[in-house]
Amino acid sequence: MPLAKALELAQEYDLDLVEVAATARPPVCKLMDYGKFKYESAMKAREARKNQAHTVIKEMKLRPKIDPHDYDTKKGHVVRFLKQGDKVKITIMFRGREQSRPELGFRLLQRLADDVADLGFVESNPKQDGRNMIMVLGPHKKKTEAMAEAREAQAARKAGRQPESSAIEEPAEEPAEA
Repeated sequence: MPLAKALELAQEYDLDLVEVAATARPPVCKLMDYGKFKYESAMKAREARKNQAHTVIKEMKLRPKIDPHDYDTKKGHVVRFLKQGDKVKITIMFRGREQSRPELGFRLLQRLADDVADLGFVESNPKQDGRNMIMVLGPHKKKTEAMAEAREAQAARKAGRQPESSAIEEPAEEPAEA
């Protein structure tokens, strides 16, 4: 269709004539509300940014002679981080004579890796770095999957609580004395 006729048609419908493929022969144009198109594409971009996951590395520091309860607490933190989809860097800090026994730290890291094997995997094996021994655990789930699961769980909790809060409790009748 000639350019003049296309412009006239766009004016008649109160739309914009937008060139879609300039390199095509003849050039391809489309009748659309360009302001609405820009707004919708901005909203899609914002939604994509909102759902985008930032890779975060959480760090947990341990000592070779750790108490069982302290180990369980630290392991709980590692489990929480892995469930959230974050990587976890575990550092064992050696002091004094402990540096001559790196196998203690290695065994502790292996034990931790075995304990959380269902949630994550060893991304980088334990390696000695001066006074510290470092290992990185990566989650099996991607951050976006973990975020989606957390949102669903929160919505389920919210839906489960809502009816309870709206229920009106009536006072119980006291038994009559005879």
